[in-house]
Amino acid sequence: MRFADGAWHRLHPATPLLRGGLAFVAIAGFVIANLRERLVDFFFRVPQFGDDPIDEIVNHGFVGWALLGVLGVLLAIIAVFTVSWRMHTFRITDDLVEVRSGILLRTHRRARLDRIQGVSISRNLLARIFGAAKLDITVAGNDANVQLAYLGSAATDELRREILTLASGARREATQPVALDQDGAEHPDAPVSTGARLGGLVNRRVGEFLAPELDPDAAPPESVVRIPLLRLVGSVVLTGFTVVLVVFIIAIAVGLSQGEFWPVLVVLPVILGGGSFYIRRVSRQLRYTIAGTPDGVRVGYGLLSTNNDTLPPGRIHAIGVDQPLLWRPFGWWRVRVNTAGHASRDRQNRENTTVLPVGNGADVRAVLGLILPSFTDAEAQGIIESGMVSRGGDDGFTNAPRRAAWLRPFSWRRTGFREHGSIVLLRRGVLSRDLVVVPLARLQSVALEQGPVHRMLRLASVRMQTVSGPVAAALEVVPADTALALYRRTAADAVEWASVDTSHHWGAS
Repeated sequence: MRFADGAWHRLHPATPLLRGGLAFVAIAGFVIANLRERLVDFFFRVPQFGDDPIDEIVNHGFVGWALLGVLGVLLAIIAVFTVSWRMHTFRITDDLVEVRSGILLRTHRRARLDRIQGVSISRNLLARIFGAAKLDITVAGNDANVQLAYLGSAATDELRREILTLASGARREATQPVALDQDGAEHPDAPVSTGARLGGLVNRRVGEFLAPELDPDAAPPESVVRIPLLRLVGSVVLTGFTVVLVVFIIAIAVGLSQGEFWPVLVVLPVILGGGSFYIRRVSRQLRYTIAGTPDGVRVGYGLLSTNNDTLPPGRIHAIGVDQPLLWRPFGWWRVRVNTAGHASRDRQNRENTTVLPVGNGADVRAVLGLILPSFTDAEAQGIIESGMVSRGGDDGFTNAPRRAAWLRPFSWRRTGFREHGSIVLLRRGVLSRDLVVVPLARLQSVALEQGPVHRMLRLASVRMQTVSGPVAAALEVVPADTALALYRRTAADAVEWASVDTSHHWGAS
């Protein structure tokens, strides 16, 4: 069955279980185990005096009624989940993604395909066991994203491919639809024995569970960047959180040396929480992959629970390359992006905007080559290198003047900008180095600000305003006349480049 055929379809049959069924059963079991004496007394009026209520049910001959009650509750739960599953439908047309859900309170969400900013597929451990996956369609706008949870794993890959094809502006191919089941497998014309079908299902589950995140049919099987395990662990450990944790450990040691045990009770939970934080961060970033596909850059990561995001061309509004102070001795960098669908600053979206958790200079250049394929010549590579590590001076950037040291005493030498074709690069920071790359075609507006102190020093602030995200494109200490010229030039160039940009319709002929 082709999902993108304009007809209404249902989600994976295991969706009710994956969306809370197991949690409900676990909670119900916990409540029954701890309150069963009160429950027995309430339903059967059997007084309890410390004996096991199950024994009392048996002694009074209420076993049949008890089993009937348990069966009734289970049937009611199954009925509610089944109705919820049947009422949750979706369809994909040439222009829209639509989702209808709800039993008593009905909701109907629509997302325009031409406003899609990316498609993400996530598979938690339980969903992978069932061969299911969650599809998140990221759409520009506040709370405009559409989620399909859950679909068959292979069917999710196929649906992502069709959605991106339609979003690219390509015409739908006039082909005969192929009958697929919820797992994405074709229905055979000839009858197949139950044993053969079961064996094929098991083989598909094992293959999906062990497969890499990048779909070999849609992306090169080799990632352009590989993160060694020691580098990944080191990047997680070398953070400000570790510094705070070390302070707590020292506090425990000092307290124990003086015969005080209260620091252990106060600080030990923090240390245990820190250990779980490290484990989560490392496991989430294992199996990191990034590669270019016909529909954009695909980033995959995760060990037990996996996730991969596809960022189509023309959807990235700003790129930030930064280097925390503790990473500098190792030459490690991180790359993050601003996209319209991940505009909010909550934790989940902040993680989704990281396209390179940690890498060296060569890794950064490889990732920027995927995100900005037109910015990959030798001159561009040199500009990136200067923006990352140069301390200022004669490096092709327009740098801040010496008088800017009154406001930026340590970083004024590194503060500067450079224009290169359709790209503007902003460089700043000395303790934590930053390089911001803004495609002019994606620029929304330019702001020029000058307060009383800036006016006295003949300086100004320039802000390249894009969609919200972790990357802030701003320079605080630019010569006033230079800032005014940059403001006027950038505003005009942004209009010109936006008028000729066609990357958002990458599939149109």
